[in-house]
Amino acid sequence: MNLLQEITFLLKKEFTLEWRQKYAISGIFLYVLSTVFIIFISFQKISPQLWNVLFWIVMLFASINAVVKSFVQESGNRQLYYYQLANPLAILLSKMLYNAMLLLLIGVLTFVALSFIAGSPVEDAYNFAMALFFGSVGFSITFTFVSAIAAKADNNSTLMAILSFPVVIPVLLLLVNLSAHSIGLLGGTQVSRDIMMLLAVDLVLLALGMVLFPFLWRD
Repeated sequence: MNLLQEITFLLKKEFTLEWRQKYAISGIFLYVLSTVFIIFISFQKISPQLWNVLFWIVMLFASINAVVKSFVQESGNRQLYYYQLANPLAILLSKMLYNAMLLLLIGVLTFVALSFIAGSPVEDAYNFAMALFFGSVGFSITFTFVSAIAAKADNNSTLMAILSFPVVIPVLLLLVNLSAHSIGLLGGTQVSRDIMMLLAVDLVLLALGMVLFPFLWRD
């Protein structure tokens, strides 16, 4: 079985497990809706700049809650079973792909909920969609790999927060800038540069994960 086939098989496994444990994703959606409702009752009026910041704050913490279970939910016996059958890169990439799709869904839900209660200040839907896509991928790559490290450290969620935030800050800053362009808060022609920088950061994080994860998996 080649790498692509292993990724496809493991990705189907992720969807099957999520379908059996609907309470997990339901809890994440409830967290997003509850947070948006608290924002609604806390602010009389939400400016476009505040809307932009609140959107990515909700996305950041929803991403952590969604991805933290990637390796934490895998028991030691199941990891040993995977170790004997699957390529470690297939395991990592399948989880990153699944988490990226999940975070993209969460991002769409967050956007719809915030737009419903405060209106949508987005003027350039294409740039905002690009920011949401690359942001979901960047969060998925970062938090998935850090989740693997935390799982090796007795599932220490505190360790995940400590390790992930310094890494995700550059991604978050680029996302805020890129979405600010789409809302009309920033002018100029730096959108393409921000997109390329965000793509470059995602690729660097992916490369680091692919290089380091096999060594972590053998431990």
